[in-house]
Amino acid sequence: MMFNWLSLVTGLFYIVLGVVIIVYKFFFTILEPAVAYPLGAVVMLYGVFRIWRAVSKIKNTEDNE
Repeated sequence: MMFNWLSLVTGLFYIVLGVVIIVYKFFFTILEPAVAYPLGAVVMLYGVFRIWRAVSKIKNTEDNE
C-alpha cells in the first residue's frame, strides 16, 4: 500500500521535473527549445501515467477489502 502512495509522489515529481525542463531548458546540460519541449512533455506524460497507475491500484485494493 505504501508503494502506491510513493508512486503518487513520484508522479508529481515527474510532472514538476517536466515543467522545470520546459521553463529552464535544462536537464544536466543546456537544451535547445526543440529538445526541451518534447523531453519535458514526455516526462510530464510519464508522471501522469504513474499517477493514473497508482490511483487505479489504490482503488483496486480498496475494492478487494
